[in-house]
Order: sequence, then C-alpha cells, then structure tokens
Amino acid sequence: MGISVTRDVIAALSRSAKAADPLEACGILTGEGDQITGFIPARNVHSTPETHFEIDPQALIDAHRVARAGGPQVMGYFHSHPRGSATPSATDKQTAALDGAIWAIAAKRELRLFRAGEGGFEWLGTHELGG
Repeated sequence: MGISVTRDVIAALSRSAKAADPLEACGILTGEGDQITGFIPARNVHSTPETHFEIDPQALIDAHRVARAGGPQVMGYFHSHPRGSATPSATDKQTAALDGAIWAIAAKRELRLFRAGEGGFEWLGTHELGG
C-alpha cells in the first residue's frame, strides 16, 4: 500500500528538522488510511539528542488519546538525521517495533518514508525538502 503525505506536512517536517539542527528533531505522524495529513512536533527527550531520538512520552499519550476519541490516527513517527542520510540507522533498526508504523526520516534536503514491518524497513517513497 502506498502512502501519501500532504505538502503542508512535508513543509512542517522540513521546518522541524531545520529548527532542531544540530539535534535530531522528532514527532508524530497522523492521518487516516493511506494519507498522512498531520504532524505533531515533539520534544526529543533522549540523553544524546545529537545522534538519537526519543519522542516525549506525553506527546505519544496525548496523540493516542485524540485518536481514540475519533481524531486523526497515529500513523507513525518522524525524526531527522542532521549528519546522516535519510535511511534507517543501525539504532533505528534495533529499536523499531516493526509493527507496521510509518517512519519518516529527514536528512539534508530529502525525506524518505518507510514502513517498519516484520521484514524490516520497507521503503515507501522519497520527497525533496525545500532549501
């Protein structure tokens, strides 16, 4: 199944990555079906945010509460690689739940989408980020 992402979400992910640099940005992707229509920026609470990310647990709890109340569904997660590529790192591969969630990773001027499933990370598409 393909995934579409609105231009507004792509722009928000780009802004978030730029604002956090040199730290990793992170957040929650929301939407319905095969469309990502929302982005909830979150605080990166990892002890080494220069090279790792951990989404603020309260942001995750809040997003899931909204989804349970009939709001946009949590579709996956976003983070940036300020000094790397827009592909899952070794740490990403080790820590991913492999539950079918979408992972959006931004690096340099590129955003790549992956689905984290039982077979690992499946590439879903690439988008150019504005300068």
